[in-house]
Amino acid sequence: MSLSLITAGSILICPDLRLRQSPSYLTISSSRSLSLPSSSHREISRLIKVTAMETTAETISGSVPNNTMKLLFVEMGVGYDQHGQDVTSAAMKACKNAISSNSIPAFRRGSIPGVSFGEMKLQIKLGVPRSLHHQLDLDKVKSIFPYGEIVNVEVVDGGLICSSGVLVEEMGDKNEDCYIVNVAVYVGY
Repeated sequence: MSLSLITAGSILICPDLRLRQSPSYLTISSSRSLSLPSSSHREISRLIKVTAMETTAETISGSVPNNTMKLLFVEMGVGYDQHGQDVTSAAMKACKNAISSNSIPAFRRGSIPGVSFGEMKLQIKLGVPRSLHHQLDLDKVKSIFPYGEIVNVEVVDGGLICSSGVLVEEMGDKNEDCYIVNVAVYVGY
């Protein structure tokens, strides 16, 4: 099994290192660069300490989330537009789905020292089929969020176009396509 350790812009590959659990992201506790001959890869646990790394923009692909805020949690959702072929509607439903089962009392109650409700920040990452990116109305999508400053929105290739199985002209269908959009909403301050 091969393992990559990420630290301050450099990557150390340890092809023979065995772990009991699969890591998500790891960092090296040392600030010095380490260069090891291949024969010493098995001895890596004696040379450095490996610890869990705090999530940063570099560990999650794309520009959302980025380091303009301290990340508290991530809300995820999915939205569908089965009739009418409106990707904006699917994206709005995905955002509603992501935020609809959460309550964020920490911002209102002062649970985070020095942080008030007005300092809540949101970053939004939408997975939308590439062929539909140009049809997406981001202002309508942003209108779903009742509070929090939206500091960044990123649209990436994702989601799905599939058949709904039926064309219903009365519902605005042009074809049988169903649009599916995924979203991750990053909440912080």
